[in-house]
Amino acid sequence: MAGRLYVVGTPIGNLGDITERAIATLRSVDLVAAEDTRRTGRLLVHLGIKKTMRSLFEGNERARTQELLAELRQGREVALVSDAGMPGISDPGYLLVRACVEAGIEVRIVPGPSAVTAALVVSGLPSERFVFEGFLPRKVAARGERLRAIADDVRTIVVFESPLRLPSLLADVVAELGDRRIAVCRELTKLHEEVVRGRVSEVRALLAGSRTRGEIVVVIEGARDAEPVALDRLVDEARLLVKDGMRKREAAAIVARERGGSANAIYEVLVRRR
Repeated sequence: MAGRLYVVGTPIGNLGDITERAIATLRSVDLVAAEDTRRTGRLLVHLGIKKTMRSLFEGNERARTQELLAELRQGREVALVSDAGMPGISDPGYLLVRACVEAGIEVRIVPGPSAVTAALVVSGLPSERFVFEGFLPRKVAARGERLRAIADDVRTIVVFESPLRLPSLLADVVAELGDRRIAVCRELTKLHEEVVRGRVSEVRALLAGSRTRGEIVVVIEGARDAEPVALDRLVDEARLLVKDGMRKREAAAIVARERGGSANAIYEVLVRRR
């Protein structure tokens, strides 16, 4: 019988945040696939666990996925971890999970800390709807294009950034999105955790001349004055969902949640226009 892949969330900083289930899983598996075996090795030593490890990082992800798939097919159990947080979220892991799914190998999730949701909640910005953009492109032109693509999105935006590129990111946010409210979250859950909140211009002034270090998550306010989508357009989108087999009430609710507008108004038009 095939083995099982466990996707294990690990602390984003404070080692006390690891769950009992994550510890038990790391103890029980045959093999740990780690983004950085040295960093994960320190975590395992802290937990008193000795385990065989294999590296799985961006440079070897495709080749290593096939090796781990072979191990899983032989019945071994593998734990997948990244340096911090949940594997696959701007970290290696997606290719292995996808390969297991396609091969019919069971994948189980062991939830843990996430810098995305931690920053979103502590930012003080609306958290009921958000979009995660990972690391924006390094090149200025490409980064500006990505920001313009989400300029009208009413959802809160979460991005990762390096300390060196933070000043240029903030400059681009002002240029492309305006002087919105943001939160720059640094070293979350660690000793020097810091959250700087305010308008982009205010945050830039507060950070000017300082040497920002550590892991950084930037949370950006969504568009506040986005042009409402016309009801006819919302109805057309809902009708496409109905055509694919979805119930009208459900289709109306989904379109209203994703695009704005009234679910009742969309539903009424769907029912009226048979």
